[in-house]
Amino acid sequence: MASTAPVIMRIMASSIQTAKLAGGIIRDVLKQGDLGIVDKGKNDPQTEADRSAQRCIIASLTKKFPGVKIIGEEGGSDLNVCDDWLVEDLDEEFLQKSCPAEWRDAKPEDFVIWVDPLDGTAEYTQGYVEHVTVLIGIAVKDAAVGGIIHQPFYQQPDGELGRTIWGLKGLGTGGFTHSLAPPGEFIITTTRSHSNALHQQALNAFPATKILKVGGAGFKVLQLLEGKAHAYVFATPGCKKWDTCAPEAVLEAQGGFLTDINGKNYSYNADVEHVNRQGVLASVGENHSELVYKIPRKVREAVGV
Repeated sequence: MASTAPVIMRIMASSIQTAKLAGGIIRDVLKQGDLGIVDKGKNDPQTEADRSAQRCIIASLTKKFPGVKIIGEEGGSDLNVCDDWLVEDLDEEFLQKSCPAEWRDAKPEDFVIWVDPLDGTAEYTQGYVEHVTVLIGIAVKDAAVGGIIHQPFYQQPDGELGRTIWGLKGLGTGGFTHSLAPPGEFIITTTRSHSNALHQQALNAFPATKILKVGGAGFKVLQLLEGKAHAYVFATPGCKKWDTCAPEAVLEAQGGFLTDINGKNYSYNADVEHVNRQGVLASVGENHSELVYKIPRKVREAVGV
């Protein structure tokens, strides 16, 4: 079954399993106590968990899919990893699903995999571990079409740690229960640590009844998927393609939208600039065009210039 499944189904099934192992590595580093923090810039730390989780993901996916371009947040990685960090198996439950017709003939050279091995690093170092996600986004040519969002510290009802959410456009989503945010309110989820005056102007344009300031693009999109917020607003450059590829694919597989603040989807081919200069606007169960319209024109014109 695995050997005959379309490439996209095998990449998704492998990424589901790989994200779970990366989540275990992230928990292990925290348990050991020495995070090995390196400062990459203002509000942009890197830890041993980021580096190790990326090595696990990229080594595992490169071994299985040598013809696929993979781009990780932490740059080039040493692919000589121990056997315990190499994921060989695929998620068999996912492989039982039917591949959407539009991706069935996609070839390895059509794909780009965008990896954020630990989204929410600042929160990880500060103890807000519930904000942490592992993101593996799968693009076909320009478009984000598949994504995995793994939460290493999500506590299952039986006490087990970790939850893996997936989405593939044309197929749907799995790993969580979708809910819409409460009617009669308008809740925004947004950044904890990367605000500025333009971003605040955008937030002020919405009649928000509540603003949730949380870390990580993956965790913000989960607020939408689980009905805790109506929109994700980030009206400033700062997010990168590895932050948004997986969340965009999962959210849009659920019928939502993730665009820049002008309402345009980002491109995810291998040659694009990594920075999302026009910010992020995401929603599910809302009129996305109306949300774009609410952002002041001067903000939309200024962001990304």
